[in-house]
Amino acid sequence: MGSLRVPELCIEVKVQPDAGDDRGLSRCNAMIDEKKLEDRLVALEAAKSWSPRVVSRLETLLRSGTDEALYRINPIQFATEKSIAEAEAIDLFLHACVAGLFDMDWQLVCPVCSDVVESFRSLRKLHTHFHCQLCQSDYDAALDDFITVTFTVSPAVRGIRFHDPDTLSAWDYVFHYKLTPGGILPDGVPWSEAAKGLVRVLTRIEPGAVASLEVDAVEGALLGQDFDSDAHFFFPIATDTGASSSHVPVTLDSGKCEAAPASIAPGKIVFDVRNAGKVAVVFGILQLPSATFHRPQLDFTPALSGKRLLMTQTFRDFFRSEVISATEGIAVLDVTLVFTDLKGSTALYERIGDLNAYIQVQRHFQHLLDVTVRHNGAVTKTIGDAVMAAFSTSADAVQAALEMREAVDQLNRDRPQRDFILKIGVHRGASIAVTLNERLDYFGQTVNIAARVQNLADGDEICITEEVHAAPAVADIIAPYPVAKSEAELKGVSKAMSVYRLARMES
Repeated sequence: MGSLRVPELCIEVKVQPDAGDDRGLSRCNAMIDEKKLEDRLVALEAAKSWSPRVVSRLETLLRSGTDEALYRINPIQFATEKSIAEAEAIDLFLHACVAGLFDMDWQLVCPVCSDVVESFRSLRKLHTHFHCQLCQSDYDAALDDFITVTFTVSPAVRGIRFHDPDTLSAWDYVFHYKLTPGGILPDGVPWSEAAKGLVRVLTRIEPGAVASLEVDAVEGALLGQDFDSDAHFFFPIATDTGASSSHVPVTLDSGKCEAAPASIAPGKIVFDVRNAGKVAVVFGILQLPSATFHRPQLDFTPALSGKRLLMTQTFRDFFRSEVISATEGIAVLDVTLVFTDLKGSTALYERIGDLNAYIQVQRHFQHLLDVTVRHNGAVTKTIGDAVMAAFSTSADAVQAALEMREAVDQLNRDRPQRDFILKIGVHRGASIAVTLNERLDYFGQTVNIAARVQNLADGDEICITEEVHAAPAVADIIAPYPVAKSEAELKGVSKAMSVYRLARMES
């Protein structure tokens, strides 16, 4: 860890509540619309076949959960706490959104301070270039990193205080609205908890008002921070400063901070902070242990990433109106793509006729879709008799490819001859998530290579690239199958690629 630049200090600090604050204590808000809640729970229960007590656990949360528990719910954490499979928990909240129980939020999260820099109700409004005002840092987000998805109870069902952030106490605004609890220090303590001890004052200052903020300073440094802009001041505190100031005038205006020059020694110091702007400001003063405070390195608890949501079939089925409006698309750093195609389908159409062949091909599509969903993937599109599916991990993709081959075999067992012979290609790499033809899709060289690797496969064969073969758990999955490695020249690829051909398991 390097020395922290002064502006970067701002974000990593948590605060103590202002006078009259409830100190962030959880409370249950009783504003529940019983009829809407009941009707929407019935719709949720009927949406699909759920595991036992899954919906009842969500109902308990809706009825008795605190305001904090119903705000920006992490479905991965919910799954862990309620002993529910992650995939089912994600489906649960997506269906609950469709039923009107929850609203979905796309968030840009700062990797340094866990600040929710921006939040969007729609993927359409999401952008990937963001500036964290708390740590004065700029980032480019990818669907894998810095973009998370959470769920908040709908105000039509139950009102919570976080539905109106302008009315929140300074404490709630900083610790529940601005900062996420998911940033974890190396010792396992949430950063949001550890940083609270740094804050000496936290208050909301209305436009035109002056707040006299008294701090009992100790050796180190004081950092004043507007939590909604780049405005801040920084004063080192040392015993050898000579004459020490007792009052320091500070002016906040339009995202800027002007503090009078001062030398500050340990002891009482008053900052007279005037809000000359037109909007209220949440302002805090933080006591740092030194003038060269080191930034703590944060890890993050597992959360629902934008990448995983886009690879969830329920999202693609029920949120078709969600599109990526960014002209450059949104980066996906690591995606595994599976392409399939039917060998000899033209002969099938000629032999049994267009209508019958179409019906049989649709059955094959449904089987491949079912397999994809079981292995945590999503079908991106079908093209003719071909399928393109996306997976978060290569292990899931390869397991799905093997099961797809078996599923097609099951189809053939009901027919007088083997009408369905599947060719499969799997490749892993970076891609760009885009909206093409009003559909969420992937674009780039990874897509091109995956399609061309599929073209290399013979009937009943699965071809995977080196990038897939080297991925975690893949070697164990394919160990029982005959594998032949070869070098392949692919159109548009400058050098030969290693391809592994997976034949059927020897009986």
